[in-house]
Amino acid sequence: MTKRNALIEQEEPFGARLARIRTEAGYSQRVLAREMGISQRMIAYYEGETTHPPTHLLPVFARALGVTTDQILGIEPLDKIKKTRDNRLWRRFSEIEKMESKEKRQIMQFLDTFIENTRLKRKAVSA
Repeated sequence: MTKRNALIEQEEPFGARLARIRTEAGYSQRVLAREMGISQRMIAYYEGETTHPPTHLLPVFARALGVTTDQILGIEPLDKIKKTRDNRLWRRFSEIEKMESKEKRQIMQFLDTFIENTRLKRKAVSA
């Protein structure tokens, strides 16, 4: 057995690690499943009943949770988990970039209005 395999086996099981990462990232099983486009039952299965990681879903899990596949597998230590909510926001921005120009302008106008209102509220509170 190599050192790498020994390290993986000494760590928590895959499902427990996945559940911990998901929880620390602020996701419920249902919300993570929706983000990934899979069922909540699949998330529950991978977190509890299997010791074999779903290789075809590892990159999807990593992207959604803001970690690397090596971190999910326990090969690399987990750094402080990035704020997944920010990752979710950036994924939405990526979707907006794919929209038609007219739709993008409408979203930008809405965002600009919202941001300006927030700035005005902050100024009013601090004054």
